[in-house]
Amino acid sequence: MTTWIEISSESDFSIYNLPFGIFSTHKKKPQVGVRIGDYVIDLEQTRKLGLLNIPRNICNQSSLNSFIGLGKKLTNTVRIQLQEWLIQENSPLKRHFDHVFYKIEEVKMHLPVKIGDYTDFYSSIEHATNAGKIFRPDNPLYPNWKHLPIAYHGRASSIVISNTPIHRPNGQFKSVDSPFPIFGSTNELDFELEIGAIIGRNSEHGKCVNTSEAEDYVFGLVLFNDWSARDIQRWETLPLGPFLGKNFASSISPWVVTLEALETFRVQGPAQELQPLPYLQFDGIRNFDIQLMAKLNETTITNTNFKYRYWNIAQQVAHHTVNGCNLKIGDILASGTISGSEVGSYGSLLELTWAGKNQITLTNGETRTYLENGDKLTLVGFCEKDGIRVGFGEVMGEII
Repeated sequence: MTTWIEISSESDFSIYNLPFGIFSTHKKKPQVGVRIGDYVIDLEQTRKLGLLNIPRNICNQSSLNSFIGLGKKLTNTVRIQLQEWLIQENSPLKRHFDHVFYKIEEVKMHLPVKIGDYTDFYSSIEHATNAGKIFRPDNPLYPNWKHLPIAYHGRASSIVISNTPIHRPNGQFKSVDSPFPIFGSTNELDFELEIGAIIGRNSEHGKCVNTSEAEDYVFGLVLFNDWSARDIQRWETLPLGPFLGKNFASSISPWVVTLEALETFRVQGPAQELQPLPYLQFDGIRNFDIQLMAKLNETTITNTNFKYRYWNIAQQVAHHTVNGCNLKIGDILASGTISGSEVGSYGSLLELTWAGKNQITLTNGETRTYLENGDKLTLVGFCEKDGIRVGFGEVMGEII
């Protein structure tokens, strides 16, 4: 498809993408927008011009929740209609270009959804095995891992939009050579390269969502960085799991890429060695070929892929709701760290440095084991196949 807007062949925001987000300008309060190339389409202004059949008081909101709540049939109709108009030379979008388009440098991006709850899964068998080898070399993978998607309940209030500075957290931790814990700023600040699924439909309390219908409850995906303080996490994790080592901040990218835009990039996931229980069994192709990378300052330190994930989104939704727990629009289900099988495809510094035993050398000659103050960590993700590119942009955080 060829559009009348000039778009770089390397742009994440091609005519095939059209993700949704929340933007503002110096004259406009936060509201719903759609990204195309280096422009943002103002959906509220498009509605006011009578071009789109969207109810009032939906697109002028500071989150996508109300828009998502219209249902996939309507939201995807909006996306397809915009796609058609961006191809047609005589389209109403082109005629009203000056009223509905903003250059990306003219806008400020905000959190795309009002997040009620956030769950972080542990879906990469490579990451789980690596973490186990570091701390439990004789028993790296717990016996339950291949039977169910492991997860913990995170903190929604500290999820921030890309480019929000990340404060180095304080906490209690214990050094190897001390019998007693100490209090201070973490010495082992880490990132985790993840994808977050945005829930797009309320489920009923007490009802289990089957894997066959689970993707109907997912609106789209974002890049997700689960910042982690490893020394704090290590001391507090037993017996109840992550707390202060995880809940101080998570960063997400501003544009929600719909599942419809990712259809072309479906792939088979890794073979599940043990057949899961019936409620976790599924049909179809449920993984996505999303190339992922992490950059520390100007150095790319890892390249991995979302297709490596062992437990897929449908299984996560089914497991999350199997006990009757209800999901709500705007909730985020994060994938957990995505790692491949090679050293250069690990999705965290914990693995890349083997818990600080090895160093990473940056292009400027500096070395790192964990993040230092002033470091900028950037996650990037995109899909590419047969000349079609659909990307997520980036999520960046600077340590202060």
